[in-house]
Amino acid sequence: MKNKTNTMPLAARLRADQFSHFVGQKHFLHETSPLFQAIKKNQLRSMIFWGPPGTGKTTLARLIAATVDYHFIPLSAVDTGIRDVKQAVIQAEKLLKIDHKKTLLFLDEVHRFNKAQQDAFLPAIEEGIIVFVGATTENPSFSLNNALLSRATLYLFKSLEFEDLSILLDRGWNVLLSEQQVSIDFHSDYKEKLIHWADGDARRLLGAVEALFLLCEQKNQVSDLDLSKIITGAFLRFDKAGDEFYDHISALHKAVRGSHPDGALYWLARMLTSGADPLYLARRILRMASEDIGNADPRALDIATHAYAAYQKMGSPEGDLALAQAVVYLAVAPKSNAVYTAWQQAMSDAHAFGSLPVPLPIRNTPKGYRYAHDEPGNLSLGQSYFPEKMGEKIYYQPSQNGLEIKIGEKLNFLRNKTKKE
Repeated sequence: MKNKTNTMPLAARLRADQFSHFVGQKHFLHETSPLFQAIKKNQLRSMIFWGPPGTGKTTLARLIAATVDYHFIPLSAVDTGIRDVKQAVIQAEKLLKIDHKKTLLFLDEVHRFNKAQQDAFLPAIEEGIIVFVGATTENPSFSLNNALLSRATLYLFKSLEFEDLSILLDRGWNVLLSEQQVSIDFHSDYKEKLIHWADGDARRLLGAVEALFLLCEQKNQVSDLDLSKIITGAFLRFDKAGDEFYDHISALHKAVRGSHPDGALYWLARMLTSGADPLYLARRILRMASEDIGNADPRALDIATHAYAAYQKMGSPEGDLALAQAVVYLAVAPKSNAVYTAWQQAMSDAHAFGSLPVPLPIRNTPKGYRYAHDEPGNLSLGQSYFPEKMGEKIYYQPSQNGLEIKIGEKLNFLRNKTKKE
């Protein structure tokens, strides 16, 4: 590493300045990959880097620009506006005309620009004035406009693996030891704890390494107490409004649906410890009870409702247990999506057929209505409950699980009896 002063954060001092020093993202960055070949042949097109924080998006953009000898303009959507973008494009255009030097314009947090602001890059990209690289932690399909996406290649960055972070930790620690010319023992068990705590985020890891070094600089070893001061408090990467949030809730829902109580408990715990709103989780648990269990075990909805009420009364941590109890019950309960499927079909017909009139016999002031309690067996067989233009429909088809076995037998009896009538 060169030209790095120790007044800069350790993560900045360790930023790779050649590909052999870059760590991670081997799934799209290897010698035979399209991106590597494009860099080698200097045939770059605009790119979107999408992935968690601390995975090398900014570093790779800088490294690409340096390798192909492009002028590098870094911007951040946090503190940049259209005026800054226009000035950067003017600068890039002058460099191209006067020095024949191309520009790589890097915009961090590109998802913070609204779609109209994103349009500001399009003419410069189209005319070849800049190679645009946008970095985002949000799903580009939702946060970026189609015009920008169509002009860029998307690269998915993954969280760094244990081995990647281990390399960075050793590099960082050795740099600090060399700069201060000291010797501090850092036990491998403590390194492992720190790497797991970093949760795939290189920037977070190196910030902790630097803080730990300052704490231990006057000692000759890192102690368990020193480490605990740095990594106190659990940290799990979790964006309450982004993709990871919906991935987590999807995992919880699918574990319940898949009758896996242990997986369901794990994802519930992950979301609660990461700061998810427990009442949101309680509402989703209510949804699971109706969508995936339904009448196969109607008690599931009761238990989910009671868990919601219990949390409202007690809060955390006492109320968390009520949510856990509900999740376990739902996971082991018999499953049926028959009501959910029937409801979807009914809603579809309600939209498709429009405002059909209510049949006369079942209106509020009925003509020809047959009162079921006056009929033999309390059954007014043969009476239609659908608009005439729709004809008869069957939405609800009970499953062969739990109580729905009995419900199905009763419905078959009623429907067969109606046919005979």
